[in-house]
Amino acid sequence: MRIVVRWLVTLAALIVALWVVPGIRIDGNAYLAVAIMAVVLAFVNAFIRPMLRFLSCGAIVLTLGLFLLVVNALTLWLASWIVQNWFHLGFVVDGFWSAFWGGIIISVVAFLINLLLPEEDERGKRGAARNSTDVMGR
Repeated sequence: MRIVVRWLVTLAALIVALWVVPGIRIDGNAYLAVAIMAVVLAFVNAFIRPMLRFLSCGAIVLTLGLFLLVVNALTLWLASWIVQNWFHLGFVVDGFWSAFWGGIIISVVAFLINLLLPEEDERGKRGAARNSTDVMGR
């Protein structure tokens, strides 16, 4: 269930980025393109982004974390390229700066939506109140 919620959050953040950033657009079937883009972006963030962060850790430390914005832009740009070339869908990110601002918008929107969602406890139930007996395992 958590995977579906995270996918929906990413989907909503992508829709906001489409609406706000002028260099991000959809050519063709909008619903399918955004849905596939959310899945591809999740996979790129899970597998490629950690490698990019590791390879650029010196730049991240040197810029006090600001280089992570570049890493976010590159992952969004790569996900868009994968959707266009492998799935032949029209989720288009025009260039680096569109990816840069889109990455910022997607991160902020996803953060705000996740703030509104109830927390999960260690058993995966949403909205369950934690007390000392739950933490102690009794």
